[in-house]
Amino acid sequence: MAWTKSPTSLVDLFELSLPDAPGLQRRKMFGYPVAFVNGHMCAGLFQDSAFARLPPALSAELVADHGARPFEPMPGRPMRAYLALPEEVVEDEARFADLLGAAYAFTAGLPPKPPKSTRSSPR
Repeated sequence: MAWTKSPTSLVDLFELSLPDAPGLQRRKMFGYPVAFVNGHMCAGLFQDSAFARLPPALSAELVADHGARPFEPMPGRPMRAYLALPEEVVEDEARFADLLGAAYAFTAGLPPKPPKSTRSSPR
């Protein structure tokens, strides 16, 4: 399956909309920009869409008001903790920034993920 790069305009909007918050780490996964806090992914881009880990009430609101769906990077493989953000929500820059801030706050409230152990011997 060939994935397409996220549009530069979406990458720029994502970077500008992320909160300037303690512990927020910007990384790349599979070539796409993502944000982590306490070892948990809180938001990111995949192809031409954005996704976020949001509080249940906010997720329910987006599902009811905008028909948002669980983030599904591969058909039949949803990441249920994450919601694919509808295009009209992402295009509203203030709303998008608010949602990324909510994703950060919600994810920062989760217990920190323990660091992965490193392998001491080669496979």
